[in-house]
Amino acid sequence: MSDAARKSEELRSFLFLTVVMVPVLTVILIAAYGFAVWFYQLLIGGPPH
Repeated sequence: MSDAARKSEELRSFLFLTVVMVPVLTVILIAAYGFAVWFYQLLIGGPPH
């Protein structure tokens, strides 16, 4: 693999990770946290007073 082709592939991989994967993982983590809080409140009987 030539040096230019490898750099191009690295750039595409970097852009994919930063533009696609980071936002997707962030949304998944926030949704998982919200679900965990909701489920915890379901088990203990609602939000604290």
